[in-house]
Amino acid sequence: MSDPKLPRVLLVEDDAAISAAIQTLLRAEDLEVIAVDRAEQALSWIGQEEFDLVLTDLRLPGLGGLELLDQLRQRRPRLPVVLMTAHGNTEVAIEATKRGAYDYVVKPFEPDELVDLVTVAVERSRLLTGTVVLGEEPTTDHGPALIGKSRPMQTLCKEIGRIAGTNLPVLILGETGSGKELVARALCQHGTRADGPFLAVNCAAVPENLLESELFGHERGAFTGAERRRIGRFEQANGGTLFLDEIGDLAHATQAKLLRALQDGTFQRVGGNETFRTDVRLVSATHRNLEREVVEGGGFREDLFFRIGGAILRIPPLRDRRDDIPLLALHFLRRHAATLGVTEPAVSAEALDWLTDQPWPGNVRQLENAIRQALLQARPRPIGLDHVRRVLAPRPAESAPASQTHAAYVARLLEGARNGELTQLRERLITDLEAELFRQAYHAAKGNQAQMARWLGTSRRTVREALQRLDDLPSHPATD
Repeated sequence: MSDPKLPRVLLVEDDAAISAAIQTLLRAEDLEVIAVDRAEQALSWIGQEEFDLVLTDLRLPGLGGLELLDQLRQRRPRLPVVLMTAHGNTEVAIEATKRGAYDYVVKPFEPDELVDLVTVAVERSRLLTGTVVLGEEPTTDHGPALIGKSRPMQTLCKEIGRIAGTNLPVLILGETGSGKELVARALCQHGTRADGPFLAVNCAAVPENLLESELFGHERGAFTGAERRRIGRFEQANGGTLFLDEIGDLAHATQAKLLRALQDGTFQRVGGNETFRTDVRLVSATHRNLEREVVEGGGFREDLFFRIGGAILRIPPLRDRRDDIPLLALHFLRRHAATLGVTEPAVSAEALDWLTDQPWPGNVRQLENAIRQALLQARPRPIGLDHVRRVLAPRPAESAPASQTHAAYVARLLEGARNGELTQLRERLITDLEAELFRQAYHAAKGNQAQMARWLGTSRRTVREALQRLDDLPSHPATD
């Protein structure tokens, strides 16, 4: 006879050893566990008994974990379902949360991680907190838009799954090169507007005097050079998704016109009097800190910020998800191999380890560029450590000697950009100055990392990681 006071968990796992280990783990937490090895058995139990949680493997003989989730959502919409998988990827994360899963964990997981997740889910279940129900499964021929199995990326993908099926406007925040447009496309592909158009506009790339026409269109003769009518992006994207990249660079006048269009879904073409109505889901992105700009009155309208930020997604920089770097590197290796005529692309483990340790101020875009250049240098041989080091080695114009003033250094960077020799100037400047800060602090503290952390207002782990990236430091007796 089961104890009605104990929370009940239905475990669906076909691996007997894993099932036994999980049962022991959960029963030690005063949870009653009923274990089965097939989804069909789980549905039979659900039809007869009450449970507080279903914990199921993704891959099962017969009916799979996602199909079981779909049936459980129909029969018991308030019952939390947690998926377990040894094949965690972004598509699984998005699909699981979009279909209404409470959460999912990637095998092998830490026992404490599973216990914490299950106990919180059970508690919420007993408080009658239902899971999120999102849109229908998308039908798309596109492959995975995002790549990554790290915890920060899995968290991001769960958030995408939770909001993709809604019609909320979304603001994506992330550093340059972190993949903001890929996130926007994932929202579209997994949302209810997947069959509608997806149009992207880079607000920073369109001259200010032409951006209004780009967004809303214009009538013939509206301005010099307007020889014929133009249909704007808001009109073209009707029924679909409009992605405004670098929205933080919008001029104040354009912000006001955009706000009016978003408030009631109507607009007028430049030079016209006719009012048009459009049904567009707006997804915006910026590398700037718009929240701080709004608070400090830095030029971005507060009312527009709240209008475009119905939901906010923050993309982790590549340095915060280093576990994904080898996966991304191999992906880019395969992508560019055919273009460069490499039939058997390969990269050494030593090179991958070295790439994983780099700071990547340009994020995923910089990594892709590095792999492409290294592949070009190495072909037809595998990419080795010397190739990736050569690609990422700073050129003389990029490094700033200690005696050089900031103004002179910036001037040299800009000169390199004008000559087409340098890219990602802002990230390079920040990286160089940060390296110099840690270098001087290291010398001043005589290698004492605890003292450095106190001076710089950061953690000892951050100090340690920064010093590992510097290869020109003398040894000191006091290193901690």
